[in-house]
Amino acid sequence: MPAPLPALPPRKHLRPKRAIELPPLRSTRVLDQLRERLRLMHYSLRTEEVYAYWVKAFIRFHGLRHPAELGGPEVEAFLTYLADVRSVAPSTHNQALSALLFFYGKVLGQDLPWLKEIGHPHQHRRLPAVLTVEEVRQVLAGLDGEHGLLARLLYGTGLRISEALQLRVKDIDFGLRALIVREGKGAKDRVVMLPQSLVADLHEQLARARLVWAGDVEAGTAGVELPHALERKYPRMGASWPWFWVFPQDHHSTDPRSGVVRRHHLYDQTFQRAFKRAVLAAGIAKPATPHTLRHCFATHLLQSGSDIRTVQELLGHADVATTMIYTHVLKLGGGAVRSPLDTL
Repeated sequence: MPAPLPALPPRKHLRPKRAIELPPLRSTRVLDQLRERLRLMHYSLRTEEVYAYWVKAFIRFHGLRHPAELGGPEVEAFLTYLADVRSVAPSTHNQALSALLFFYGKVLGQDLPWLKEIGHPHQHRRLPAVLTVEEVRQVLAGLDGEHGLLARLLYGTGLRISEALQLRVKDIDFGLRALIVREGKGAKDRVVMLPQSLVADLHEQLARARLVWAGDVEAGTAGVELPHALERKYPRMGASWPWFWVFPQDHHSTDPRSGVVRRHHLYDQTFQRAFKRAVLAAGIAKPATPHTLRHCFATHLLQSGSDIRTVQELLGHADVATTMIYTHVLKLGGGAVRSPLDTL
């Protein structure tokens, strides 16, 4: 008879994790407190602008009453107004809800039961608008110069427009034919291919950007925004050529957070307007935006036989289910199931 197994030692009591205590706020105004907390937690400027917009709209909806006097019923009334009166999309509805939950939980410090009871609206996954190869060719032909290069870069690499505009000189590796995307969506880095057809044009773009950089150095106004605390750690790095923008703006602008006047990258609104004009000139009736080029990149890769996992990595999707949406696009049209009408 085998010897009995030794008794297991008693399990140690697991203490519940303590909630992270946030430092007290220094600002006195409500919206300034929101911005202070967002910056402390390293949220993007775009998120800061959106959250401030919805909190301001919430306060105005309730007659400028202080949010501390309001609670769950008032939040639900505002969300109902957005859904019933303004008929906002579920994604916009979720955006407003996320802003208010952050505000009450992280700014006002109210850990109340109704914060967890408010449900998020169900989002329906929509098929993206995708242009054909010929339609992409027509749109690209309607763009020239810097905008033409940027559009071909979006279609040739699948970058988001913000990722392309935030490219720095050091992120282009001509030797390995690769682009390094720094802190894309979800603060993730990734590597994408550098199309051979863009190499010469990118060299010319860098030559033009270098003239802008050299002019800033000579005028003593050199310097671009650096991520996180690099500017304090390396004060001269922001004025160096490797950190300069691939697509710099043609003038200096004021940083909305720090108030520092320096060179910013090209504005996305400028490119979006040029892209819209090119779509209209091509006579395309589809709701195409610069982001449509990213959808075209993925769809056309899958059409040419690329593996979906490879496309997932190139797009930077955390879940392959997100990339699978493009396989549904491929099932549409004459290349899929044959209509019975065509057999008559």
